[in-house]
Amino acid sequence: MKIGVIDYGMGNLFSVVQALNRLGCEVVVTADEQKLDATDALLLPGVGAFPDARKRLAETKLDRYLIKAQSQNRPLLGICLGMQLLFEQSDEVTSTNGLGFFKGQIKRFSGTNEGRAYRVPHMGWNQLVMANRPAWLENSAPAKHVYFVHSFYATHIEESELVAYADYCGIRVPGIVTKGSVTGMQFHPEKSGELGVYLLEQWLKGVKAC
Repeated sequence: MKIGVIDYGMGNLFSVVQALNRLGCEVVVTADEQKLDATDALLLPGVGAFPDARKRLAETKLDRYLIKAQSQNRPLLGICLGMQLLFEQSDEVTSTNGLGFFKGQIKRFSGTNEGRAYRVPHMGWNQLVMANRPAWLENSAPAKHVYFVHSFYATHIEESELVAYADYCGIRVPGIVTKGSVTGMQFHPEKSGELGVYLLEQWLKGVKAC
């Protein structure tokens, strides 16, 4: 299976490429649309600030490419900031429109909840709680925890699009969302041990079954 990792200058790609290689994938890291067209599925990574990432997608015209890919029901996985870019809007730094594949807004953790202070960023291992199981995810999982590193999270989402969430100091943090051919993971599956590998593997099996 060939996976196109979208290279728009906003991602640390080594770990996710290595994880996909270990799962038997041929990985193409590129911003070239013709090369991306020749892949079975797309992966949108992301590290950094939402407005910068959105600007880079626009400058490279990869935002238009992703919109076309979504309209064609091509499998797409967004990871971390890559997931956040799939939503309607973000308040990071300044209000910025996202790709709009999912309903919802990206907000910063406030640092307090019901009078209790908590650490920002949300960094470390958290248990995933299943909400709605998609067709690509089997019933069993080898572990329960995944690794998060982020200061912003999705809010006001469609409940039907939520696959799994984590509880962080009483705040429900969407961990996996899915709609049609598009999936987002807020955590880093490539850094999340046994469960992260399992989730990537299950997503790839879903791509293969399409």
